[in-house]
Amino acid sequence: METTNNRRNFLKSTGVLSAGLLLPSLGIAQPPKASKELGIHEFGRRSGYTSEVSILVSMMDWMRDTVIRGVRNISQKELDFLLDDDSNSIGAMLMHLAGTERYYQIDTFKGIPKKALSFGVSDEMWDAASSLGNKGRATFKGKSPAFYLDKLAEVREYSLNELKNRDDAWLYATTNFFGNQPTNNYCKWFHVVEHESNHNGQIRIIKKRAV
Repeated sequence: METTNNRRNFLKSTGVLSAGLLLPSLGIAQPPKASKELGIHEFGRRSGYTSEVSILVSMMDWMRDTVIRGVRNISQKELDFLLDDDSNSIGAMLMHLAGTERYYQIDTFKGIPKKALSFGVSDEMWDAASSLGNKGRATFKGKSPAFYLDKLAEVREYSLNELKNRDDAWLYATTNFFGNQPTNNYCKWFHVVEHESNHNGQIRIIKKRAV
């Protein structure tokens, strides 16, 4: 009997039988609460968003911050510079980023009239932003840095507000899209993020080459 009691006392002292000692360690693995203010480099729960949508928003915020830091204090010369007759300017590519995000708003935010997503820009200008090339070169020159940054901000603000009304089930809803294959909204909106990453590299190269 004494041996049994000693064994039980040992187990208690080491915490094996103590729920009070085990439960706090379980709490460490819980995701951050929405009320915790996370930094730009901390992907996690964002206030007002569901769990998975929070991760998407974290990625969107991080990539956009990277793009904006790269063009902060950009000159008009750098903004309109063309490497050659077939290239796109930084200004055109910034508008292209806004146009791409707007495209996925139209595609995934069902029930919203397209005219509500004009952001004060004509359909012709949005078409030029999407196609770039000759249309982009003819349309996006001489416009101030504020013009492009404001449009990027307006489109993004709308996206973030709408994503607060979407849940994780919406994020995983699937339609045939890329290559006519099943594609969920998560993939579509991740494309918005990686698309910015691709053009961010181009923007940095052009800015260095501007003469």
